[in-house]
Amino acid sequence: MRQIDLRSDTVTRPTDGMRQVMATAIVGDDVFGEDPTIIELEARMASTLSMEAGLFVASGTMSNLVALLTHAGRGDEIIMGKLAHTFLYEAGGAAALGGLHPHILENDADGTLRLEDIAAALRNADDIHQPPTRLVTLENSHNRCGGVALTTAYCDAVADLAHQHGLIVHLDGARLFNAAIALGVDVKTLTRCADSASVCLSKGLGAPVGSVLCGSATFIKRARHIRKQVGGGMRQAGILAAAGLYALEHHIDRLADDHVLAHRLAEGIDAIPGLRCEQATDTTRTWTNLVYFTLDNAVASKGLDAPALSARLAERNVLCLPLGHDGRRIRMVTHLDVDAADIQAALDTLQSVMNET
Repeated sequence: MRQIDLRSDTVTRPTDGMRQVMATAIVGDDVFGEDPTIIELEARMASTLSMEAGLFVASGTMSNLVALLTHAGRGDEIIMGKLAHTFLYEAGGAAALGGLHPHILENDADGTLRLEDIAAALRNADDIHQPPTRLVTLENSHNRCGGVALTTAYCDAVADLAHQHGLIVHLDGARLFNAAIALGVDVKTLTRCADSASVCLSKGLGAPVGSVLCGSATFIKRARHIRKQVGGGMRQAGILAAAGLYALEHHIDRLADDHVLAHRLAEGIDAIPGLRCEQATDTTRTWTNLVYFTLDNAVASKGLDAPALSARLAERNVLCLPLGHDGRRIRMVTHLDVDAADIQAALDTLQSVMNET
């Protein structure tokens, strides 16, 4: 059996069509602002998100970092969720490089932060003992909450609250197009809440590298300076931007296929004794292409944990990602390099391994 890699949608390889446009891309020196393909990508993404300008950067982590360093200064406080990617998986860059103070709130199961919690977290600007609250960050879709999509109404409500208090809203939209497709809305409706938004090209969209940060023209001008400070100035990177343009043209609508396969995968996992997958039965949340499942108590009592199960699957060419501190949770992700036959083969393999437990 060929290897079926379900660890992440970052593992995709460029399609033949994408490779062709990369090979023929017109390029220039982007630090001098002279790469026409990057200029086109930045303008295209900004227009798609209904924002004034865009900035091509190397990664989603860099995009979020540049956004936070542009919006806030040393000693400022930023509000984010306990399960936010920016808090868990970006190496503490905002604190290490920007001196920003994170104020962490609990995420509800649907990825949201309670409005009352956000309001309670706001600092008293007249109290010299407290760091000034500068911005709120949201994540859509929300990775650690199962890839759920945050609704337009919720995002708008957060923005209304934040803007009433003079705060900025940054949207980590690493998988924003997944959220829009799953919700059945124009992506613009999910970014109207935000003063800035980051979209990753190398996840569900299937490009090999890069993210685009969007916002006002004034914000992007400052962000371009910050990008240079953190070493993100690239030269003839239009080769990479061409892949992003191709992805925007060819890989957005097909995200719905990934969501269908994710649901099929979730149902199959939940049907296997010893495994539980909320996504298979919970219709209150809008799911996308991430599938999280848990080993139940009976399986755990036999000494099988998530790392061990993942290792056994890997021996049979099915790759997945154990997550969390309890040793019982696993993530699988659908993407353009897996099809229905792969999902069935992965389920058959998982069933076989569990039968041996």
